[in-house]
Amino acid sequence: MPDKKILLDLFTRYERQQVQYPGIQLEDTGAVIRGITVEGDRGFIGFSRLTRENMDAVITEQVEYFRRLEVNFEWKAYDYDFPQDLVRRLEARGFQIEEPEALMVLDLEEDPPILLHPLPERIQRISNPDEIEAVRQVEEAVWHMDYSGHAEVLKRDLTENPDYLSVFVAYANDRPVSAAWIYYGLHSPFCGLWGGSTLPEFRGQGWYTALLAARLREALLRGYRYVTIDAGPMSRPIVEKHGFQLLGFSTPCLMKFHE
Repeated sequence: MPDKKILLDLFTRYERQQVQYPGIQLEDTGAVIRGITVEGDRGFIGFSRLTRENMDAVITEQVEYFRRLEVNFEWKAYDYDFPQDLVRRLEARGFQIEEPEALMVLDLEEDPPILLHPLPERIQRISNPDEIEAVRQVEEAVWHMDYSGHAEVLKRDLTENPDYLSVFVAYANDRPVSAAWIYYGLHSPFCGLWGGSTLPEFRGQGWYTALLAARLREALLRGYRYVTIDAGPMSRPIVEKHGFQLLGFSTPCLMKFHE
């Protein structure tokens, strides 16, 4: 695997500066790269070029831009971004700061052994958007929150851009017990893992690892080289065991103008 600096440069180039998302309208202002869904219901800032002279003004400009649109947005700050105290500055401006996530990467050219992991028969790749209901059931049971909005995004993407993602559900006795999905970068060597949630009573039985293996195999077959994940405390030890390496940390910073 290339060294950390090379990987960070590649990740920044393809996944933050040149990134493309179906259903997202992107704008490069020079100071930030920001996006908003075509439905106009959510926005984000994925990359910034801040300087000592402009950083406070740029933050103000972005808050006012999304405020005028009445769109909630997320500013994803990475620990290698400038300034180093970006998260603190955003918090001071009223952003809601979530827990940092570990940015992990796997190089599929290194033939990680997990690619040989046997897959249970009851792992199903969802192709019918109506089956996203199983994903919603798992996510709400694990995280104790309304997942209907996220489920609608997955349904829309499966309907309008089926080559952009793959969704997998693991079943035990016809009950959905674990769910995960993978988004494929457009014109990028990267793809990203998401979800990876298992009902508490079914943890420690290999479901997470099986869903991880299923997604990695598909990514390899599609010709992708790097797989990333924003790993939380539960998933990080698992993916590290299977060859993922730490690149850094990202912190979601949320600005909400309405619920």
